[in-house]
Amino acid sequence: MAKSAFWVAALGLGLFGASAALADDLTLTSPDIKEGATVADEQVFKGFGCTGNNVSPALSWSGAPAATKSFAVSIYDPDAPTGSGFWHWVVFNIPSNVTSLPKGAGDAKKKLTPKGAIQSRTDFGADGYGGPCPPKGDAPHHYQITVFAVDVDKLPDAKDHNASAALVGFDLHFHTLAKTTLTGVYGR
Repeated sequence: MAKSAFWVAALGLGLFGASAALADDLTLTSPDIKEGATVADEQVFKGFGCTGNNVSPALSWSGAPAATKSFAVSIYDPDAPTGSGFWHWVVFNIPSNVTSLPKGAGDAKKKLTPKGAIQSRTDFGADGYGGPCPPKGDAPHHYQITVFAVDVDKLPDAKDHNASAALVGFDLHFHTLAKTTLTGVYGR
């Protein structure tokens, strides 16, 4: 049985009790980025011709399935002219008792992420957060902030900050119980 079919069947049969959360129960909010709204200059990248402050947004989530053992967070731009999108932030192995990241947690030097969490390489080539900075003249890009409820404490293949977003995504493909996305937009 496929993993997703197992979870649907298990939840439908009540194998995990009434407290088991369905994927639709996982929610993500941010005081800094609202669904469909323009990303503020505070979160915009500083460099590549952009003049923002490059501060990662505060994020909070709730409603994870009971079997959640850790979380991961990513920010991805599917509109980037790369052929494969652009990864702006990747954080994984966030302990299951943590349900938020403070504003500025994406600055790897400040060490504001929870103990055990790992910020890996973005497509800017560095660990931590890199804000929106689409090419001048492009239509506004969509910045998908996703939180993943994960069924393992630590991702099995992505072991440290050198893990690429693709490797983290590979692990998440096989270990995600639920996910939810909040999308901000930005153009220049």
